[in-house]
Amino acid sequence: MRTLKSANEIAAFLKLLRKRASGGGPDIERAVKNILADVKKSGDRAVEKYTRRFDKHSFPLRIKLSEIKAHAKKADKKIVRALKVSAARIRYFHEKQKESSWSFRKDGAVLGQLIRPIERAGVYVPGGKASYPSTVLMNVIPAQVAGVDEIALCVPTPRGEINPYVMAAIDLLGVKEVYRIGGAQAVGAMAYGTGSVKKVDKIVGPGNIFVAMAKKMVFGEVDIDMIAGPSEILIIADETADPAFVAADMLSQAEHDELASSILVSDSGNLISLVVRELGKQLSLLKRKAIAQKSLKRFGAVIKTGNIADAIKIANEVAPEHLEIMTRNPGKDVEYIKNAGAVFLGRWTPEPLGDYAAGPNHTLPTGGTARFSSPLGVYDFIKRTSLLQFSRKGYMLLSDTVEAIADIEGLDAHANTVRIRKM
Repeated sequence: MRTLKSANEIAAFLKLLRKRASGGGPDIERAVKNILADVKKSGDRAVEKYTRRFDKHSFPLRIKLSEIKAHAKKADKKIVRALKVSAARIRYFHEKQKESSWSFRKDGAVLGQLIRPIERAGVYVPGGKASYPSTVLMNVIPAQVAGVDEIALCVPTPRGEINPYVMAAIDLLGVKEVYRIGGAQAVGAMAYGTGSVKKVDKIVGPGNIFVAMAKKMVFGEVDIDMIAGPSEILIIADETADPAFVAADMLSQAEHDELASSILVSDSGNLISLVVRELGKQLSLLKRKAIAQKSLKRFGAVIKTGNIADAIKIANEVAPEHLEIMTRNPGKDVEYIKNAGAVFLGRWTPEPLGDYAAGPNHTLPTGGTARFSSPLGVYDFIKRTSLLQFSRKGYMLLSDTVEAIADIEGLDAHANTVRIRKM
């Protein structure tokens, strides 16, 4: 793993990170575009074709409620209890995000905003190499809290195999509309609608590069949450940090995939040396050692700074998905953080707490997009509609202003709507 000290070295590495999340290239783009066009034209027939090709099965697209419950019963009861604890905490946190309609009276007018949930949401739950029941919880619960009436899930089932823990999470939340569809074809089905799948208003949830590309292409036809890139963590630490904790937290992201990024930024050369040593020790014990090793080599780094203020500047420039602060006074240092998906303060707040059970959403902006976007939340599933009502008195107070601006913009019909009411 690279060790960086100079400004030029750091700048070159940050450029590499941004390139890492730039997309899948023209071949993937062309393939996804063709799949989406096929699904839009042929509906279920196209979805079934791609399901046979990529997931190697020809089961009915929809997973029956009886199947969901039967597979959910196979889940270890200890894990189901853990999912219940997690779900309760996620729901409690997201209840705090609820918004209400509001209005006020001013100068003969009622002005305000109507808060309404979207009617139908689609959730993509990754499948294949691993199962992600936590993704079900994190994406469905905010929609439920927002008041979304219809929630449809697409869950790929390679070779027809249904994961009991994903089904347990689905059953726990009471979701009844679930399809065994994955990849770009799932995004297309939710975006355009097919004979079996009703079109949604918004698609949320992470996926591979094909899913991410498909979401990007259907944006405008439907809304999406974000274009999720490879996972990342940046840790700001000083000499008070425990090197074993720091190394463990870096590896928690490195094991995701070869494109994941784990970065330590510290003003302590001694801590950096100890962390590098710990990484070697802990890496050898991991089941996903090969993946983590490639991740650290390609996109991992330890960065030595002169002080913690400089470390914070680097963190703000990276705008990481996950930011841990393990310093003498993390509560004070966080005041200077401008860009991060989620911030974890202190040695007892490792990032996986946020992944599974703390409460805040784990669907976070990646690839530097925390500069302008936010974690998934209840607000992603609502619409805000402006509300206006004027009395004659209120209208007369504003009419000259509206007429003057309409005239200067050359919009006669706009101005006439005001003039005609004065006659």
